Amino acid sequence: MSQLIPLPPSLEPFLALYLPRNGVPFVTLTYAQSLDAKIAAGPGLQTVISHLETKTMTHYLRSKHDAILVGLGTVLSDDPGLNCRYNAHRIRPVVVDPRRQWVYQGSRIDCTVASGDGLAPFIIIDAATEVPKAADAYLEAAGGRYVRLERAGGQFDWRRLLDALAEYGIGSVMVEGGAKVINSLLVYQSEGKGVVDSLIVTVGPVYLGDQGVGVSPMKNVWPSSVTWWSGVQDSVMCAKLE
Repeated sequence: MSQLIPLPPSLEPFLALYLPRNGVPFVTLTYAQSLDAKIAAGPGLQTVISHLETKTMTHYLRSKHDAILVGLGTVLSDDPGLNCRYNAHRIRPVVVDPRRQWVYQGSRIDCTVASGDGLAPFIIIDAATEVPKAADAYLEAAGGRYVRLERAGGQFDWRRLLDALAEYGIGSVMVEGGAKVINSLLVYQSEGKGVVDSLIVTVGPVYLGDQGVGVSPMKNVWPSSVTWWSGVQDSVMCAKLE
């Protein structure tokens, strides 16, 4: 686990306009990508793209949100801790796992909860998915829960998913990936459904090649209020999505 470094002084005012306000809930979509719009060198491969100062920025952003959301592919390939190491903020992991393919018990998140360094996850599953009583009890004892939602055409409706989280007191969500989740949200946004409020993309100076996992929604998305920040290595784009 890399240590955080001090947040560059110019980042805090740069990010201020894109941080959560009142929402139901407020959604920030953020990820790091290469120059060729890849977020990993290949399926299931952990790939370091960003500099330590933008890694610190990620944890600063987490400190401004109630929850952090990722998809099944991210927890299976990265086994992330999904906690916040900035200002000891407690952020709720949310994992979208329709058929319950990920096992929480024994995961890095489970270890983080056991050490007192994080919260247990809310796991979004299809309403028809069965959960063994022991697994359900284990998650609830840790402070997490399975959130059951109906799917249409094999997909959760993002608005319904976010509304369900709001019912549990989550007023802001930071979505970090992976590619399937990011592309799905961007397409949903392009259809005029408007669930994403802020877009924060870190661009690292590397090409990951044509075997990489890319972010490229099937429809046009036009961010507005675009601003850029440049650091030691990376550039960060902040924008609004209407």
